[in-house]
Amino acid sequence: MIHTLHIIGSKKSGGAERFYVRLVGALHERGHPVRAVSPPGSEVAQQLGAGIPQTPVPMYGVWDLWSRWRIQRLVETYRPAIVQTYMGRATRLTHVKPAAAVHVARLGGYYNLKGYRHAHAWVGNTRGICDYLVKNGLPASKVFHIGNFVDAPAPAAPGQLHALRAHWRIPDEALIVLSVGRLHPNKGFADLLEAFTALPQTVHNRPLYLLIAGDGPLAGALRTRADELGITPRTRWTGWQNDLSPFYQSASVFVSAARHEPLGNVILEAWAHGAPIIATRTLGAEELIEHETSGLLTLCAQPERLARDILHLLEQDDAARRALIERGLQNIRTAYSKEAVVNAYLDLYQRLAGER
Repeated sequence: MIHTLHIIGSKKSGGAERFYVRLVGALHERGHPVRAVSPPGSEVAQQLGAGIPQTPVPMYGVWDLWSRWRIQRLVETYRPAIVQTYMGRATRLTHVKPAAAVHVARLGGYYNLKGYRHAHAWVGNTRGICDYLVKNGLPASKVFHIGNFVDAPAPAAPGQLHALRAHWRIPDEALIVLSVGRLHPNKGFADLLEAFTALPQTVHNRPLYLLIAGDGPLAGALRTRADELGITPRTRWTGWQNDLSPFYQSASVFVSAARHEPLGNVILEAWAHGAPIIATRTLGAEELIEHETSGLLTLCAQPERLARDILHLLEQDDAARRALIERGLQNIRTAYSKEAVVNAYLDLYQRLAGER
């Protein structure tokens, strides 16, 4: 058994936060002692629930000296072998003496490394991120590639998908274009709205609806833009959803229209749910998706091209769509399975702890 402390500074939830919850929960399920640290009332704390030991630390910002001291005290008190931090705020506030524990910083993006260099080892969730870390001066012997995993979804309960459509006023016969994520400029939702405008209102005599699950700083502006484009009657905004499974299972096609995406947890989630995927050619999507084999890749910030490719995917025959879905599921079962990723982390923890 290896004792780990996991620290994240986010109040809200997103891709990194969902992975944090999954990994901490999986380690706990395996019987390894874990303690989760996040701000009071954070969404990750709520999602982890009462079964996992947690300590709230506010982490107001990088100059929050009390939180930095509190984290040091937690390390001294619980004496974990590994302290793993997620994203910038938690990493900057965590300073661990090598004799006390191994500080592993997990990165899911191409961040300024000034606030990460003091860690003892680094995990990048894509090969591209790992290459970036080494090129920017971090020792290659301490940089490790471990991808993300997603939980295997449970089958929808009888009537659940019908109830979802009824709740969001989507006809049972409608085709659904689904997108999930933070409503932020990097995620390309404005491009998706433009693309949806260019699509026909029906495909194979079935009405076409756009379902967007997420929230963020552009929520108001995007709704206004949908009004201007005349697509509000066929667009549904769900806000942030803790349980995305029924949404993925309802999708006729899943679209990631991001302009910048280092990995793309949503791609893994869509694969796991058997949704055919089209994604823009971000660094993360190009590393994950083999074009026309496990999904379709299209150009970033090109709404007309995106619309054309969405229509192509919607019009494909069942055999072609099934082939894309099966390859995506195969990728999940092999490279991005829960067992494979958790084993990789445990192997890394054992190695680093043994080198102290």
